[in-house]
Amino acid sequence: MKARENILERQEGVIAGLLWYGTWFACALIAAGMLMAAAEPLPVALPLGGFDVVQAGVAALILLPVLRVALMLAIFLRERDYAYAVIAGLVLAIIAAGVVIES
Repeated sequence: MKARENILERQEGVIAGLLWYGTWFACALIAAGMLMAAAEPLPVALPLGGFDVVQAGVAALILLPVLRVALMLAIFLRERDYAYAVIAGLVLAIIAAGVVIES
């Protein structure tokens, strides 16, 4: 029983880490993009402008929940918990269908 609790805590830690560091990364991108936009025109030619970097940060924030579901799918498959793996796969398929339909 104790080993199972340790595994669950580790899995929850991995998911929490993805969301924690992913949020910080996305916020850092948004902040860097805002600083770049405020400083335009930049004395150095960069391939991306400030607005592009802000868009990348917002996209990263939007992708975090999708990455969480994908990570949970991998965890469920690794644990051979096929019922929850199917559910996670269906959620990813619904997300993908929504993206395709909206495009």
